Amino acid sequence: MLDKRELGTEDRKMSEIQSHRDLIVWQKSMDLVVQVYRLSDRFPKVEMYRMTSQITRAVVSVPANIAEGNARGTRKDYANFLAIAKGSLMETETFLMLAVRLDYLTPQEVNPTLNLIVEISKMLTALRKRLLES
Repeated sequence: MLDKRELGTEDRKMSEIQSHRDLIVWQKSMDLVVQVYRLSDRFPKVEMYRMTSQITRAVVSVPANIAEGNARGTRKDYANFLAIAKGSLMETETFLMLAVRLDYLTPQEVNPTLNLIVEISKMLTALRKRLLES
């Protein structure tokens, strides 16, 4: 039976990437989605159709674009989707920082998620660079 992380890399025996689900950056992005959804549940109800909607669309776009890019036929296309994923990641970061400024969340609540965003950002940059160099 699969756990919620969809086959962690530690359980994987093969050395090749068979799908986007094998990518650590995709797995971490899925974790990020869960974290952001939980944080956005704390926003005031008045934000339901404003910031809550925006932040959840942005964060879901990160793993979705990684997956779509991985399924594309060329490295150039893949790299483009990774760039889009990074843009959505930075949009998510901005909304979280705004939520702190608006006192919807505390810095202590948001910092672990912001740290994960930095980690994912570095991974996306490195993967995109490798794709474009090849």
